[in-house]
Amino acid sequence: MVLGCGRSGTSLVAGLVASAGYFLGPRLHPPREANPAGFFEGEDVKEINESLLDPLVPPGAGRTERGSRWLEPLPETASAGRPSPEVAASIRALVAQRPFAFKDPRFCYTLPAWRPFLPVGTAFVCVFREPGRTVTSILKEHDEAPWLRNVAMDGASAEGLWVAMYRRILDDHRHDGDWIFLHYDQVVGRDGVQRLADHLNASPDPAIVRPELEHAADREVGYEATAVYAELCALAGWQA
Repeated sequence: MVLGCGRSGTSLVAGLVASAGYFLGPRLHPPREANPAGFFEGEDVKEINESLLDPLVPPGAGRTERGSRWLEPLPETASAGRPSPEVAASIRALVAQRPFAFKDPRFCYTLPAWRPFLPVGTAFVCVFREPGRTVTSILKEHDEAPWLRNVAMDGASAEGLWVAMYRRILDDHRHDGDWIFLHYDQVVGRDGVQRLADHLNASPDPAIVRPELEHAADREVGYEATAVYAELCALAGWQA
């Protein structure tokens, strides 16, 4: 299970796992300019997670529409509950494919609903990079994607989203299960590829890594994002 805020390198890691023969889903989101190498994200997984998020989005929030709720900074108390029988059946069908690897930023919020269906020994991979670089990339995606024009988004909102997602991982998720934390630059530098291979006992293809596709510039962020980033770096063994 690959977790992390969108625009943080989760697609790169999911691509590496896919190259090792893992099943990502029957319908993968097609590549486009934002991710020319591919998103490695299954439409079925996204639809399940959107369904799980439906009751969690505050009424009248007016921030995101269904399909773009990876941009929704949910309240700290919001938690995905037991899925409906239909959604549960969809999850069971996906995890029945072995080995599987599912990636979606929405997992930061919906992982509790998936946990009862995951086999013992499931590995959790948290991918991150500097919050300022992620904020820059989110804003670029927002400005260039026509379907996101109705979503209210600025630097403060994007930073709040980044903090909300990684706080969920650090506070609610990482203490249960087999976790590995990877900084994007560790993966680009190939050391992270080897760490991932060793952790999963798999053989990802390092040719998937294309550093030339990374163009996001860093920017200053606030105290909370800086503190969360420092905690993530410590878990990844990355010198910030």
